[in-house]
Amino acid sequence: MTSFSMASYPSIDVPSVEIHDVETAPEKRARTLKHLLKANHVNFAILFHDLQFDNHMVHILCSAYILGANEDHLNHIYTEMSKTLDAWTDSPAEITDQDWRQFLGDRRYQRAYVDFFEDELALKHDYDWKLVVKEFFFEGENPLINCVISGLGHPLIQLGYAFEFNSKEVAMEALGLAAVSYNYLHKYSDDTSYTKPSENPTTSIFEVLHRIGTDQRLDGIFKNKSGSNSTYLFEHHESLVLEHWNSWTIEDPIKQFEESQRAAVALLAATVESGAEDYDFFLVHILTTSHAVRILLPFVPKKFHIGVVRQWFLLTIAVYIGQLRPKIDWTSVDKAPVGDKGWKYVVNKAVAGQWATDAHYVKALRAMKEAASTWGDADGQYLSSAVRRLYEGNNSLDFGVMEYGKGSNSSPTMPRKGHVSLLRCICNVLYLEQGCSLLKMSAPAAKILKNCVQLRN
Repeated sequence: MTSFSMASYPSIDVPSVEIHDVETAPEKRARTLKHLLKANHVNFAILFHDLQFDNHMVHILCSAYILGANEDHLNHIYTEMSKTLDAWTDSPAEITDQDWRQFLGDRRYQRAYVDFFEDELALKHDYDWKLVVKEFFFEGENPLINCVISGLGHPLIQLGYAFEFNSKEVAMEALGLAAVSYNYLHKYSDDTSYTKPSENPTTSIFEVLHRIGTDQRLDGIFKNKSGSNSTYLFEHHESLVLEHWNSWTIEDPIKQFEESQRAAVALLAATVESGAEDYDFFLVHILTTSHAVRILLPFVPKKFHIGVVRQWFLLTIAVYIGQLRPKIDWTSVDKAPVGDKGWKYVVNKAVAGQWATDAHYVKALRAMKEAASTWGDADGQYLSSAVRRLYEGNNSLDFGVMEYGKGSNSSPTMPRKGHVSLLRCICNVLYLEQGCSLLKMSAPAAKILKNCVQLRN
């Protein structure tokens, strides 16, 4: 597998995960995944529902494959996920190598960007997708790698799957997502003036999160959780965000990256009260983007290692504040009914359980398992977190919209696909305006809405 690493920079040297080269693998299960990834690439846009939501087909297919899903289940996932996706539509214009930066952040150009990068793949780089990624993600002024946390980190996640499955289709989608999700967040990596020595530095990421959680200057900024809170936060409280961001001083990159992965699990699993039936959709993405960083580190230039991890932490801070800074408490995780259940049990539930077609559910469990494999799990917290999610986290609420840039609506609008879409819209209103929880609804209503959310995600 091609790596673009250079030796003169501080790096985070973690071993590569297993690479699943489904393009050449002869087994039927691998061939099935290859065909489904190609079908998704040809048939469905990378963004759907008025350009507001990201296509998660790759995420769940690849995660389920790694966890052992057979070809029948992979086909079932594709069928279920396809029900809510949109077909490709033409962009306002084509994009060329002369003007490709001109339309960054404009989601209307999703088709044009994917076409452009595929043209570069064929005409300039002799079908070597890694060279296209190298040129646009890692080279030149303001490379795309410096804005992979935009769009809630979906470009970062997609790029991770491209390397893990050696897939040119997924790589072109990652490039397209990076282009259309591009926004103001790039400046915090491109412009070094935003990185300043802290007056109160610490090497502990948990200490920074604790400080954020108890910072009275952040009290009352938001009344309700919402993905759109991040935009307001950077517009009106940038100095506070950067103060906490710069306070995390990286002196031992590998040790601190390990701690950051534990923090990602904590923000998902240890911020939910015992008995809760829903996990925070946005905090799920803190975990899955951290997982993507872990996948990518062996394959990206070493000079970007620290920067990518700091990008992830900037996203983490913004989401954590925007979701009202829930307290991290491991007590409920430690009390999870693990018993004799191991990772085999978790994997079986992920691919054969009730929520086996929920992308966020499956990929979160896979991320926890990979973290345990990478760092070990002597205290059992990764496994306990996964088991707790199996018992209590049957729903990843996905309401609200991150700042997506030009060419998209800033708030949910009426979808186009029948009664399920109507219920989605109702859910959006309830959650965004009233902070509604499934726990406050009757059991039949909650079941209906859970099914809608599963389709919606």
